[in-house]
This record gives sequence, C-alpha cells and structure tokens, in this order.
Amino acid sequence: MIGTRFVLVAVLAVAALALPGCGGGDDEAATDTGPTTTPAVGSTLPGRVGPGFEITVSTQDGQSISTLDPGSYTLEVDDMASSHNFHLTGPGVDERTDVGGEGTETFQIEVQPGSYSFICDVHPSINGSFEVPG
Repeated sequence: MIGTRFVLVAVLAVAALALPGCGGGDDEAATDTGPTTTPAVGSTLPGRVGPGFEITVSTQDGQSISTLDPGSYTLEVDDMASSHNFHLTGPGVDERTDVGGEGTETFQIEVQPGSYSFICDVHPSINGSFEVPG
C-alpha cells in the first residue's frame, strides 16, 4: 500500500510539473512574442494577419522579430482575412491594411528608437510588438 501511494504521488507530481507548459487559449496564440532576431537594415520584413487569429512580423526565413536596428525597411503585409487588418504603429510609423480587404500591401517604413506594435484594429487581442533600441 505504501509503494502504491508513493507511485501515485510521483505520477501526480510529474503531471503537475508538465501541465503549466501545455495548452493555451486564443489570447496566447494571438500574441507574437517570438525569439530575438534582428534582420539587416534595408531588408524586407514579411508581415501577416489571418487567416485565423494570428498576426506576425518576421524575417525572410519566418523567424519572429523582437528587435530591429534603426533605419529603413520594406514591410510586406499578407492580409489573409477580410475580417482583420494589420496596423503597425510606433515612433514615426502608422501604416495599416483595410478591414474587409485581402491581399498583399507593401509599405516603406523608417523605424526609430522606441516601441512598435502591430495589431488587428477589429480584434485587439491579435497583436505583437518589437523594440528598436536607441
């Protein structure tokens, strides 16, 4: 009986440690908080919103961006859902796609030191951000 209790307690302890890393709701999936990757100034930054509740800005090889060096970039947004839009704001930048439209739009942006956020204006829980260090 003592051996059975010990095994049961051990199994429950392992399960309790594993559970916090599992699952996740829509809010977690909607926020882009990927690894630190800094593309070269002047490069094209792919952006995407939809078709589900996702929004991203990434490198050409698909890695999420958390920091950018100050300078000029081409933001190429693939808006894949007519129920969403892609809206980037930060120091000196305020660019957006239209809600109701789909397709690819290209923006020339000049980022300066500060915080930038990208969001679906209709569904604010779909969001992400990156920093430009000074």
